[in-house]
Formats: sequence, C-alpha cells, structure tokens
Amino acid sequence: MNSALSRKGEGILFNAATLTLPDVAPCGIELVHSLNPACGPVTPIRRQYLKIKEAYRDSIVLFRMGDFYETFDDDAKLVARELDITLTGRSLGKNLRVPMAGVPAHSVDSYLARLVRKGHQVAICEQLSDPAASKGLVDRDVVRVVTPGTVFEDSLLDQRANNYLAAVFVRGGLAGLAYADITTGEFAATQLPLEQLPLELGRIAPAEVLATEADALTIATADAQWRASAIDDAPFEYRQAEAALLSCFRIHTLESFGCEDLPLAVSAAGAIVDYLDRTRPATNSAKGAKVQLNNLAVYSAHQYMALDARTRRNLELFEGGRGEQRELSVLAAIDRTRTVLGSRLLRRWLGQPLLDLTALERRLDAVDSFYRDGLARGAVSSALAGVADLERIMGRVVSGTVAPRELLALKTGLDALPELRERVAGLGDALQWLHSELLPAPEVAALIEAAIEPEPSGSVGEGGVIRRGFSARIDELKDASVNARQYIAGLEQKERERTGVRALKVGYNQVFGYYIEIPKSQIGGLPDDYQRRQTLTNAERYIVPDLKEYESRVLTAREELAVEEEETYRRICAQVAESARHIACAAAAIAQVDVFCGLAQTAVDSGYVRPVVDAGPDIRIREGRHPVVERVLASGEYVPNDVELSGDARVLVLTGPNMAGKSTYIRQVALITLLAQVGSFVPAAEARIGIVDRIFTRVGLQDDLATGQSTFMVEMVETAAILNQATPRSLLILDEIGRGTSTYDGLSIARAVIEHLHNDPRLGCKTLFATHYHELTQLAASLPGVRNFSVAVAEEGSEVVFLHRIIPGGADKSYGVHVARLAGLPQGVINRAWEVLTDLESQVGNSRRRATRAAPSQQLALFAPGSELADTVRGLDVPNMTPLEALNKLYELQEQANSQP
Repeated sequence: MNSALSRKGEGILFNAATLTLPDVAPCGIELVHSLNPACGPVTPIRRQYLKIKEAYRDSIVLFRMGDFYETFDDDAKLVARELDITLTGRSLGKNLRVPMAGVPAHSVDSYLARLVRKGHQVAICEQLSDPAASKGLVDRDVVRVVTPGTVFEDSLLDQRANNYLAAVFVRGGLAGLAYADITTGEFAATQLPLEQLPLELGRIAPAEVLATEADALTIATADAQWRASAIDDAPFEYRQAEAALLSCFRIHTLESFGCEDLPLAVSAAGAIVDYLDRTRPATNSAKGAKVQLNNLAVYSAHQYMALDARTRRNLELFEGGRGEQRELSVLAAIDRTRTVLGSRLLRRWLGQPLLDLTALERRLDAVDSFYRDGLARGAVSSALAGVADLERIMGRVVSGTVAPRELLALKTGLDALPELRERVAGLGDALQWLHSELLPAPEVAALIEAAIEPEPSGSVGEGGVIRRGFSARIDELKDASVNARQYIAGLEQKERERTGVRALKVGYNQVFGYYIEIPKSQIGGLPDDYQRRQTLTNAERYIVPDLKEYESRVLTAREELAVEEEETYRRICAQVAESARHIACAAAAIAQVDVFCGLAQTAVDSGYVRPVVDAGPDIRIREGRHPVVERVLASGEYVPNDVELSGDARVLVLTGPNMAGKSTYIRQVALITLLAQVGSFVPAAEARIGIVDRIFTRVGLQDDLATGQSTFMVEMVETAAILNQATPRSLLILDEIGRGTSTYDGLSIARAVIEHLHNDPRLGCKTLFATHYHELTQLAASLPGVRNFSVAVAEEGSEVVFLHRIIPGGADKSYGVHVARLAGLPQGVINRAWEVLTDLESQVGNSRRRATRAAPSQQLALFAPGSELADTVRGLDVPNMTPLEALNKLYELQEQANSQP
C-alpha cells in the first residue's frame, strides 16, 4: 500500500509523491503538541490536527482527509513501520513539512485490525461536514477510540468468541473485577481474593484490561500473562464509579444488581462505563453513539470450577494438536450449534464448568429433553439455521452503525422465535423456564418488514433502502427523480430528430452536469438555444434550457431523497433500539436452546450418555473415551476404559510404554469430569461424577526462556503450585513428574509427591499419576489409597502390540526401543540401542544382587538422631511454604549438609 498519491483537500492541491522524508524539516516532528515558532505560520488544517492530537496524545489519530485517513508526525512513522506502508511528507506551513502516512478510507478496517492486534489505541477522526458544502476548513472530530477491548467492526472480530474489555481494582488482599463485551451487551462483575484474580482473568481471556498504574503492576506481578492498560485513578473512585453506573442504567440505587456490598466490583464496573464513554465521544455523528450494556450481572467466582491457563491448554479445550488447531479441540468435538450465539455461549460454558448441582441438573434435563425427542430436535435445529447474530446486530442498531441487510437478518431471527417457543413448550416441564424467556417481538419484525426493501441496494441515502409505501415523501422524491431521468434519457432521441445529427449523445460529468455532445464535423446549423459549454479535440459540448431544468430536478430530488432516507432510516433504527433489552433477553434464550439442542445432537451422533452428578467424593466411569481422539480414529478403533477414583483408591499410579495411551487415558478422565460439570452428556457407557472444584494438570516438558527457568524448574514450580492449591475435592492429572532431572532425583521427587498427596490431611485429592518409574508401583503396598494400573501390551516374538487397555497392576517394561523403531529411527541406531540396553540391564542386575548381599539389616537413617539438620527439617511448615521458600530452604539445607564432616 502506498499513500503517495495526488490528492485534493481543504483547497490545497499537492502531489505527495514529490515529498520525500529527507525534505521534512525537523521542526515538523516537534509539532505534535505545540507549535514551533522557528517553522513559521502553519496551515489551518495543521492547527486543527494539532488541537485534536493534543486531546488524544496516547492514541494514533487517523485523520480523515477526503478518501484517505492520514497520520502525521510520530504517528506516521509508527503507522508506516507497523503497516509496512510508505512514509511520505506534506507541506503544512512556511518551511514546514511533516512526516505523513495514510490508508484508503474504503479499506481502513483491515489496517485498523492490524494496529489493534499489535496493541495500539487508535482515534478515528471523521469529517463531520460536507467538503463540497464547506467554505474553508471541513469540521472534524474524533468519533471513537478503538482499543483491543472496544472493537465493534464485524471484520475485526471472531464471530464465535466474545471480545471482552475488563477492569481490575485492587485493595488489600481483594480485587474487584468487571468485564463487558460491547458487541453483545454482556456486563458482569465480581469481588474475589487477589490470588484468584489470574484464574478469573484466564477464564474470561479479555482482549484488554484496565487498571490504575499501581494495580497494573500488581496484575503483571501476579501473572505475567496479563498486561493491564494503566488509566487515571479517578474512574475507580467508588462515588464516581457508582454515579457512572447509575447514569448508565438510569436507576437510583445499585441494590437491584446485588453489588451494594461489593465496593471493589462497583469500582471496576464503573471504570468500564467511564472508559466506554471516553472512547466513544458524543458528537453529531452516529458513530459517536454510546454502546448498550445489559444489566450488570454480579456473580461469585466460587460458582465455577477453576481452570488455569495451563489446564485449558493441556486439556486442549479450545485449540489442539501441535499447531493449536481449533478443529482438534474439545470445543470442536462437541459443538453442533447452528448459530454464532450458541457457539459463543458453549465456549463460555466449556471454560467455566458449574459447581452448583441444581443448575447442573437443569442443564442436563434440558439436554436430555432434546436427546429423547428427535423430531423436536430436528425442527429446532432447522429453525435455528436462519438465526443471525442477534446480539451483535442489536449492538450496531444501538450504536447507529447497522446496515440495512443486518436489519433484515434481525427480522429473520425474530421470525424464528414463535416456532422455537412452541417447540420448547412441547418438550415438557424441564424447559418451561426457558420457554418464558423466548418472547417474540412481532412489532419490531413488522416494522422492519414494512420499512426496508427486501433487497436493499446501495448505501442509505441513495434511494434503494426504504421500501415503497412506507414513506410518502420518499416515494414522491423517487418518482420525481425517475421521471426527470426518463425525460433526460428521451431527450437524446428528441434532439437527434430536431437537429438531424445522428451522432448526438447526452452525457453527464460532475463538473458540468448533463450536456449534449456533438462531433465537430456536424456542428453546423444547430438550433439557437444550444449554448456551448466545453470544447474537446473532436467534439463540442452544449446545454439547452430543458436539459438544465430537468438536471436541476434530478439533483434536487437526489439531495432531498438522501436527506429524507437517512433521517427515516435513523428513526427506524431508533424504534428498533427501544426493544434492545427485550431482544437481548430473547437472544440469550435462543443461544441456550441452540447449546442444549447441539449437545443433544452430539450425544446422539457420538454415543454419549447422561452422567450422574452428585456431591459425593467419587468418580466412576465405565468405558470412558476421549472426545477428540475417538473422532480422529476410524469407527470402532478407539479402546474405551474404566476408572474408579474413591476414598479407597484415590491415587492411581499408571505405568506402561509410550504411545500405549497413558496420557490419553488420564486426560479423558479429566475431560469427562469437566463435560459433566458443563452440563453435557459424556463419552462413556456410564458415569458418576462427584463435583470437582478444580482440575489441575502437569504434563509436558517446556522451558520458560523469558524468565530463565529450565524445564525442570518449570516442572517443579507448577507441581509446587498444585500441591499448595489443591483441595480434597480437586482432580489432579500428573504426567511424568520428575522426568526433567536425573533418574534417581526424579524418582525421589515423584515418590515424595505421591506420598504427600496421599498423606497430607489437606489433600487426599483424586489423582491420576502416569509415570515411567516402575519403582513407584511399590507404594501400593504401603499406602492404602494407592492403586496400580498399567497399559496392556502383547508381545509376539520381537514384535510388540499396544492394546490400549488399562488393567490392574504395574508394568515392568517401558518398550522404549520398540517405540523408537515405530518412530522410524534408522535400523543401525535401533540395533545399537538394543546392545546398550542389554548391557545396562545386565549391569543393573549385578548391582542389585551385590546390594542385596551387602545390605544391612536396617536402613540407615537420613539424619543422625538429634542432629541440628534433623531438627531443622522437623520444624519446617511444609504445607504452607511457597515454592520459592521451599527451594530457598532446600539450598540452605544442602549447604548445611555439605559443611558437615
């Protein structure tokens, strides 16, 4: 893209291609916020730009000039670099040329998207008066500020995911958190302990986080994943925040929202309202209209199962496979929704499984109703197929940016409500609560039907949007314009006959309007009323009185039609906007119907069953399957497996070779549990799930280069976090703990972790522990809550077949060389590996025999009785130590041990 094009604006004709950066005076770059006298007087448009830029110092100002949005000074340098466009310059005063870079107005959204994704804040400065009618400088002002959390354009959004703006306010050990999606109107707030804030931010995954400068540092310290945008403290002050919320919802008290005792939540929510007001300034442009937020929903983080970012990634909830592909995710495996409304809702539910049994049973009952009634399921699915994104369309209606075709899509969605309501009513009492929320809006649908052309053409104001019969004045103007055009079209034949010039033709351009063009060879003997207007190389152009009269009629009708149609369209949108909350409620109900119907279809297609969810401590699954893995295998290839986690068997130690299915097995248990608490049927023959408050996962080897942490350090920090945060109701998925260090160190740590999980009275949580340390199978003999399981393997001569069946008992081989051969290592490497393995096994066998003969009758104590080191270890408060404190103490103990003789 090159902005170095000839342009005309504000009465100055120039060629930007002739202005190269070396010609730009240094003083031009200094004029962003003040005028430099050394540069002399500046142009009016420069003064206008500087005034606007002064008010939006922290934003890139896209300054509308005709068909382009221009940037100047340092903004231009930044935009040219980020968008890879040409940096030019422009003369804007005596001895003053400034850097300039611009993008075409018709494609600004694509450039805007790139800037926002890179984290930039962009102020859109529009022309507010007609350049053709303006005498002198065109009126301009910023109509909105686009930030990652305030994106409104469809082309910049993921239609199947929410785009949240969040705000955080911290005081002491508590945090207020609020978030909003301005495209759907969703608005929620909570107050929670500070240590839970990273988890909740991870669940919401906001595009932008607002905070005071001090709180922004606190957030970054708590979780480096989140970088908050620091804003002024004032909007977070309770009184100002409360006033902003009361004004937004036009109410006198916040008691109806249930947040009167949650001051930090109020502060965060009020800051969002204030921020939205400031990023969408009030102007005479519809683009400056405020957004519509639904009533503030106050919630508790304790309503949902906690899932940290690591667990969501390890379980591949939203992206799967090495390339993080959506189609290989759990969401893709269960998503049979027919609307983007339902798809967004299912994504939210998958990221926040419920802990409330009553709410869970209501969801399961709803899915069960659709599951059992195939006819209703098919009818509802068909009706949903025509429902557009009602939430975001209504957002654009309220903001004044909705297109005519979107209004028609809104009507189609509203037309589906009566049938959906009837079908839901026919499914019985389980869905009566939802039936009452599917309220039709026939008056809105009727208004759109009567007002908008079924096939609107052109932009609003061109006469092709408002339906004939809706406005008598618009119909009159259309007829006047059409009649005048028909007259002008017939004038060509009339004048040919009158002049006898067969080559005569009627044309139009924006400079001269309508004209009659005649070749120079035939201009003799023209009627007296022909007035010459333009001479061309081979022709002359004339006008006649009738032509100018009808031209005036056409242009006048066109101008009046544009004004009338635009005003009528705005009134229609305003009428539709009055039903915004009603339609938002109906859209939310449609989304739930879509999710329930879709989950039922998934259950039918994939053979899922309804789980029994209770408050008990046990998890029992018969013939469970992994929802993603079974999709990529041929039908019947997946081997289902059972699991029982209970008080008598709360820690399962799983051994077996790589590629045999250990990781798939332990993940499928977690996913079946999670899906059950979402309210979905599950991939199993039978499942009973005791409510789990949190799922922890520790899988994979990964360095953290940014913080200088090694693979092993990352593994230990994550393990420590799990041991410090888990509760008896948690589910732990631990894969190969200790493999990031030497064999004996890793074995020691793995054993200590299992013993701690089993013995610590704070824990006793349900744990699946996959490992290659076969020595850990001995723990089952001394720890009553530990059970050994392994993956069945069939050996046929030199061949090994992985059966993928989980059986009781431990494994005694890893079959690593077999896996290497299957992976395609050269045969020479495989043969040498067998030789080395045979030699090592022989040495280990001899060492064990010698150790057995030389072993003392009693095991030596780790510390000498009564030693200072022993006393120090006994005095440690291990359960309450942080990972960093534990590591520091370990180093101290090591130093003490090394100093002893």
